[in-house]
Amino acid sequence: MKPPLRIAILEADTPPDDIVARYGKYGKVFRTLLETAADELGEPGFSKDSLELSAYDVVTEQKYPELDSIDAVLISGSKHNSFDNDPWILKLVEFTEKLLKQDRVRIIGVCFGHQIIGRAAGVKVGRSEGGWEVSVLPVELTEKGKEIFKQDTLSIHQMHRDVVFEYPEGVEPLGGSPRCLVQGMYRKGRFISVQGHPEFTEAIVSYLVTMRNKQGIFNTEEAKDALDRVGHHHDGVPIAKAFLRFLLED
Repeated sequence: MKPPLRIAILEADTPPDDIVARYGKYGKVFRTLLETAADELGEPGFSKDSLELSAYDVVTEQKYPELDSIDAVLISGSKHNSFDNDPWILKLVEFTEKLLKQDRVRIIGVCFGHQIIGRAAGVKVGRSEGGWEVSVLPVELTEKGKEIFKQDTLSIHQMHRDVVFEYPEGVEPLGGSPRCLVQGMYRKGRFISVQGHPEFTEAIVSYLVTMRNKQGIFNTEEAKDALDRVGHHHDGVPIAKAFLRFLLED
């Protein structure tokens, strides 16, 4: 693809009000990440000005872009279950299936979005017996993962207990972890996805962990463990740079 890259961000959730007030909805959070990655990519003539980003609320408004007006779709994370059959989730799966049947508009999936791609591609998604992965954790990269992310190790913010259980046909594995064997998927010219959250920051994850501890989702020990790691180095920008290189591939 040639710039400008027209990327539609599908917002599959709305962050808590305090997060929205400080950092914006997921469209803005991803804009911040992708613009930073674009400026650091090192491609001659390519910068944040090479991106045309738009956002669509696929939960409440259930709005979607016209395919001829975009080059790529990024499906965000969500507190919702990718395996549920709520009307908006089924609509998102149907839209993703439509994308998979064509070969021009490419797909990026993050967490819930990663799982939606798996579901649309016909593999099982659901609740992991391994439980939650939360805060900064390492992902063991495959050789393809090392090539895609241009580094030998990867650390990423996690916030999930649902997983893709297997790789769709024709997909190259990018990495895994003890609690989630399918941490990243790649199919040249079609899609790339990660189970973690490259767009998350220490402040966002700290807020979510504390909130979910108060809600009883994480017990105090789980919350403390997550908060002890929340400030560790994470590779959000290198992952976003990999997303952009994927879109620029011939």
